[in-house]
Amino acid sequence: MQKVQVNNLVRSATFFQHAGISIIFVFMPIIAQGVTESVFEIGLLVASFSFAQILSEIYFGRHSDKKGTRLKFIRIGFIGCAIAFGMHYFATDLSMFFLVRIAAGIASGIMIPAMIAYTYEANHDKKRAATVISFHALGWMAGIAAAGLANDLQLIFLISAASFVVGLLFTIKLPNPEQEKEVEPGTTKRVISKNKFLFLSLLLRHIGAAAVWVILPIMIVDKWGGELYHISIVYTANTMTAFILMNVMASKIHLSNVTKFKIGIGCTTFVFIGLSFVSEWWMAMPFMSLVGATWAFLFIGGNFHLMENNPRSTSTGIFSSTLSIATVVGPVIAGTIAFLFDYVAVMYFAIVIIVCAFAVSLKVRN
Repeated sequence: MQKVQVNNLVRSATFFQHAGISIIFVFMPIIAQGVTESVFEIGLLVASFSFAQILSEIYFGRHSDKKGTRLKFIRIGFIGCAIAFGMHYFATDLSMFFLVRIAAGIASGIMIPAMIAYTYEANHDKKRAATVISFHALGWMAGIAAAGLANDLQLIFLISAASFVVGLLFTIKLPNPEQEKEVEPGTTKRVISKNKFLFLSLLLRHIGAAAVWVILPIMIVDKWGGELYHISIVYTANTMTAFILMNVMASKIHLSNVTKFKIGIGCTTFVFIGLSFVSEWWMAMPFMSLVGATWAFLFIGGNFHLMENNPRSTSTGIFSSTLSIATVVGPVIAGTIAFLFDYVAVMYFAIVIIVCAFAVSLKVRN
């Protein structure tokens, strides 16, 4: 019973953590249009958040293993995010948005690796951890839906900050177990070297995906005749599928974690092939559902494989920072391609680079 209660507290904290992040992240390209007309500058602004996350996740993920505790980093991250995301409300120009996005990236990077590792360690049956982690997808769905319902780009900043405050409250009753301290020098470098093909394929895949996520909200509104709330509807198809599939993985999908990871990488290709033919906003929904499915496979498969074979917070921190690196590079590439050619050319770029990612993932071994 106590284990169930802990899992429910972690589910709730995870839900509000990712709701707070997603409510702003998905709409950032639209928000950025209010302070700049340059697609390239929009790409840089979106990338700034993830650039800050890169060093934050690597540093604090490793530090969590060294200290042998997770909960302190989780709570500090919630407090920092409540402040940083709330400060978005006062940003009125491009330079101020850059500052608050960097602060938000640092704050979120403090807790993400520790949260994943805490969830994994709290479950003796490690497959059950997938049902808890799935609430990050449910949180994204709720955040996106809340932004669509609010239909106010200023109000969502306050909702985001409030989400982190609520998430922090759920961590108060969580136990604070001590893990074995991982103090051996050179651990980060060793984990990267040991899992280089997994991280490289993840990086390539997410560069393609992140490039598309920059221009997709703009395409929905400017090219496909959608409204602000239509962005929420389209992205909800993604997160709902991910949530369902992550829960199914705990009991119904009996594949190795490496196989799940490869399926998630490879099948992403079909998402962007499909999106390149979309002409109305609602046509994007089945392909966004496929994104959710591929994300569930690669996120659970990749993270669980790493935590089974490496220091947990360190390896999940590198996994998360790899996504952040891609979310820096992808928007810059998207802005450049869209400026030189058009939005659909970004889709073609994503298809090519994700095929390369799948080829690399085939080298990952159990």
